[in-house]
Amino acid sequence: MIRFLTAGESHGPQLTAIVEGLPAGVPVDVAAINRDLARRQKGYGRGGRMAIEKDEVRIVSGVRFGLTMGSPITLIVENRDYRNWEKRMSLNPEDREQAAPVTRPRPGHADLAGALKYHLDDIRNVLERASARETTARVAVGSLVKQLLAPLGIRVLGYVAAIGANEARPVPEFDYERAAQQSEASAVRVLDPEVEPRIIAEIDECKKTGDTLGGIVEVVATGLPVGLGSHVQWDRKLDGRLAQALLSVQAAKAVEIGRGFAAARLRGSALHDEIAYDRPNRRFLRHSNNSGGTEGGMTTGEPLMLRVAFKPLSTLMRPLRSVDLRTKEEALGTIERSDVCAVPAAAVICEAVVAFELARAVVEKFGADSQHELKRNYEGYLAQVRDF
Repeated sequence: MIRFLTAGESHGPQLTAIVEGLPAGVPVDVAAINRDLARRQKGYGRGGRMAIEKDEVRIVSGVRFGLTMGSPITLIVENRDYRNWEKRMSLNPEDREQAAPVTRPRPGHADLAGALKYHLDDIRNVLERASARETTARVAVGSLVKQLLAPLGIRVLGYVAAIGANEARPVPEFDYERAAQQSEASAVRVLDPEVEPRIIAEIDECKKTGDTLGGIVEVVATGLPVGLGSHVQWDRKLDGRLAQALLSVQAAKAVEIGRGFAAARLRGSALHDEIAYDRPNRRFLRHSNNSGGTEGGMTTGEPLMLRVAFKPLSTLMRPLRSVDLRTKEEALGTIERSDVCAVPAAAVICEAVVAFELARAVVEKFGADSQHELKRNYEGYLAQVRDF
């Protein structure tokens, strides 16, 4: 089984991820991981932190001569901004007096709940780890496991479907290559060039007024075989695992698969994907994909289609009312350096977490000791399905 842990604070020395269970013999392209880290940093509406950091990964275990060894892989991304925070984030107790405590929780953030839960008099001990800076490590992990999926023909792409009140027109027929090019060319990672100027204008308006914007991200995975996941137990259902992974991304508030909430308003005859058989290619297929690529907790072989709703960021330059933890008097929420809109970055993050869950499902089904074994088992399974 593949699993990972991340460690590190937003303004600490570094972010660290340890990935365990990746098969031996997977080629690792560090430059590709760095490209994904750079994609996460882009997007109209990002804040000043992105001008400071230039995220690059350093692999310090588990890879030799460009191939995974089958042992745990350690990924490190340094925080350049740490040099400005050394005293405030120091390990040494004597430096405590040089760090003013944060005592005014921001509505919408983990600040108050975390301070009460852990009995803390300084919210910084919560916000440093709750920060979306942690997703840098998750993008590095997702980029690493995409290199396991790519030789199997499985590709994952995240892009923006809406920001604020502005929604992109639905893609009539998803084409991975075209969608990847369009999203990379867009300042806000949308596939609809007509809506981009309106999104940028709304971001500019929020920046002037000290406000923030949320939006909707779509993630599509293509090339999936039928049968990843399982119907047998609740915690093995792939759609449940995907939803949990996506909702763990900071500021995510809802996940839809396929038609999602709209499915509740349709009759079964209008919703369910009728089945056909393609005799020349010896495969079952669907006349539609309203289910979004899953049925009963398993992939159907159709593209996996997910939507994730992100709330506006909780750090406002025009802060909302709060209460000071020390005095219990009304106060304005703390202002931390932040973005106006991070939805374009969220698209890259969601792409990474979906890639991880798919890689985990692939390894569970086809074996995890070596890339050679996995590919052999994978190709044998595809032949089994064709010969059914």
